[in-house]
Amino acid sequence: MKMTKKYDDIIKCSRPKTEKRMPVLDRAAQFLSFAALTGLDDAIDETEKANEKEISEDDKYYLD
Repeated sequence: MKMTKKYDDIIKCSRPKTEKRMPVLDRAAQFLSFAALTGLDDAIDETEKANEKEISEDDKYYLD
């Protein structure tokens, strides 16, 4: 695939290097908001059990 000339000036540039990296604990803190999803797996399991049905052999055949 041919690149357009639009990005020729930056396409072969190296990635900028930072002098100081963010500490691991600070980086991890960025993802704390996802802790709201704690318990999601349990809720999904409960819903799955509540909606579970016995499937006939014929239905299993067609599903496979």
